[in-house]
Amino acid sequence: MDLRKIKKLIDLLDESNLAEIEIKEGEESVRLSRMPKGGIAAPAAPIQYAAPAPAAAETPRPAAATAAPADIAHIGKGGRELPEGHVLRSPMVGTFYASPNPESPAFVKVGQAVKAGETLAIIEAMKMFNPIEADVSGTVKAILASSGQPIEFDEPLFVIG
Repeated sequence: MDLRKIKKLIDLLDESNLAEIEIKEGEESVRLSRMPKGGIAAPAAPIQYAAPAPAAAETPRPAAATAAPADIAHIGKGGRELPEGHVLRSPMVGTFYASPNPESPAFVKVGQAVKAGETLAIIEAMKMFNPIEADVSGTVKAILASSGQPIEFDEPLFVIG
């Protein structure tokens, strides 16, 4: 790929809201990405977020989950035992949102009946809002993520029974 084309891609990336560009021409490909403004602070969030995952931090959590059924209704990362039912997992990395905007009520609540195809949440990935739909009908037994929380691929989001 021509160096001038790559420089034009860099300029395009700088002038746009895009965080990443990938171009393929035949067998050649170029992928450009940039750090968000204040790039040093951005990586700190995933590191802090991952901190509760060590086994030492998980030990008291299962006891709390079995002791108080209300705690099972809203579980974050950390290895807590999940209630029985179908686990809906995140299809992508992004930011989880339980409602369409901060002023609106959540799409679903624990105990609510849902039908397959009904929107349960939104995951923002690369400035795109992706609806997360129920893949089975049933009752929401647990919501495993908090609004505004970073989500990993294949992370459990909901338990539907």
